[in-house]
Amino acid sequence: MVVLHVLFEHAAGYALFAVREVEEIGMLLPQVEESVLSLGKFNSMVSLAAFFPFKSAQAALENMNAISEGVVHADLKLFLETNLPLSGKKKAILGVSDAKIGAALQEEFTISIQTGGVVAEITRGVRLHFHSLVKGLTAQAASKAQLGLGHSYSRAKVKFNVNRADNMIIQSIALLDQLDKDINTFSMRVREWYGYHFPELIKIVSENSMYCRLAQLIGNRKELSEESLESLEEVVMDSGKAQAILDASRSSMGMDISPIDLINIERFSNRVVSLAAYRLELQEYLRSKMSQVAPNLAALIGEVVGARLISHAGSLTNLAKYPASTVQILGAEKALFRALKTRGNTPKYGLIFHSTFIGRAAAKNKGRISRYLANKCTIASRIDCFSEVPTSVFGDKLREQVEERLSFYETGEVPRKNVDVMKEAVKEASDVASEIKRKLEKKEKKRKKREKKLQELAANGETNGEAEVEDGEADTPVAKKKKKKQATEETEEAEAVETPAKKKKKQKAEDVEETTDNGTEETQVPAKKKKRKTETDVEAAEETPEAVMSEKKKKRKTD
Repeated sequence: MVVLHVLFEHAAGYALFAVREVEEIGMLLPQVEESVLSLGKFNSMVSLAAFFPFKSAQAALENMNAISEGVVHADLKLFLETNLPLSGKKKAILGVSDAKIGAALQEEFTISIQTGGVVAEITRGVRLHFHSLVKGLTAQAASKAQLGLGHSYSRAKVKFNVNRADNMIIQSIALLDQLDKDINTFSMRVREWYGYHFPELIKIVSENSMYCRLAQLIGNRKELSEESLESLEEVVMDSGKAQAILDASRSSMGMDISPIDLINIERFSNRVVSLAAYRLELQEYLRSKMSQVAPNLAALIGEVVGARLISHAGSLTNLAKYPASTVQILGAEKALFRALKTRGNTPKYGLIFHSTFIGRAAAKNKGRISRYLANKCTIASRIDCFSEVPTSVFGDKLREQVEERLSFYETGEVPRKNVDVMKEAVKEASDVASEIKRKLEKKEKKRKKREKKLQELAANGETNGEAEVEDGEADTPVAKKKKKKQATEETEEAEAVETPAKKKKKQKAEDVEETTDNGTEETQVPAKKKKRKTETDVEAAEETPEAVMSEKKKKRKTD
């Protein structure tokens, strides 16, 4: 007897459903499709055999990642080993919705796996009535679990996307191409609009952005004079052209234009000029991005053509997987299929035609040099994709090889062997990589040192704050310093008083009184400070009372 079990992966956990009357159900697929919508009919066919809820959101994410990659997770293996009847008289068949995970389960358990047909319809019914089939699970809880798992799964996929650096290049090259089209269209509109007023300017100035700047500068052609010749020269960068514009404005056949029309033309010209300036900034950004992501490809074929190849392939990884024959005709798919359909000549080049090498080659050598260039582009893209430290050494060497091959086609000069060139490149690349690593390590050490200093400063600040809090009742540090200075000055005065012993007795008596007053004040100040007294303060405090006592005795004798 055959027993069919259907595995269903939900955000809440794994569920195993037993299907009743498998053989009869398999014969009646239309009836199964109708009964899926009704819970009562569907419940009579399917019953819940086991349910394994996920312990946490992290566990759910790990299981879903494993299933999406076609790997049997430890939780799923334990669940099926526990609840699936692998041995016995009844032959067990496991139905799964995904063939990839089905193949992995078949290898793991050596059981027959069924996908599609009745299993697909039963899975659809289980997905519809899952919250009713599992006890204790509400529709709201199931939807919340699905929403949370969906967000975390998508976030993890975006976070660990290996092509996230390539996406910026793809978007910037697409925007650059769009800007080129828009600037060209808008410039033609300015030419046509301003041409009614000054038609001769189109013949003198052919460059679009320069024409728009001149239309913005000139405005009304009748107002041009010798004074505006310098400003014209700044824009045109040619004194002859500036003089020609001035002469043409005096004898122009254009119609007169109202001020309001001129204002609108100037505004539109300003927009076109700002777009052209932004295009230059975007090109510089693309150049810097290509030097970071694909430096060898950029050094070999140029930033713009390399970015177009990456964009057309979808990512740098995809471009690295392509063979050289595919890279050669990348971008010329229509011409290729048209040639295959009509049995004509296939295209020799696609996007790589925009590189300078094919333009410089002779007509008979264009196909040969494009094939050689595609080969080198494939090597460069693979080095960029899989190298740890990005350097442009290999790209420069590959470019030299293409230059040598080009000169070989023209002059017959034999180029260097590929083995020799690659040995040189490997040696230089290792030196450059070690230098870059050394610089990175140095930066990391500096950063750690700076962090350590900041931490020490923060710790010192905390300790100083605590010390200030403890001494909050005492005087401030500034007041303490002032008192110390005053004490030292008073002691010096007291010592100086002892030396003049040859003066008159009256003056000595007055001096003694002053010194006694000062001495008492001095002795009171260091008594309050306790441990903070210096050695000089102690000596002064010891000397002053002795001097006072000797002077008092002398005074008594005189009296």
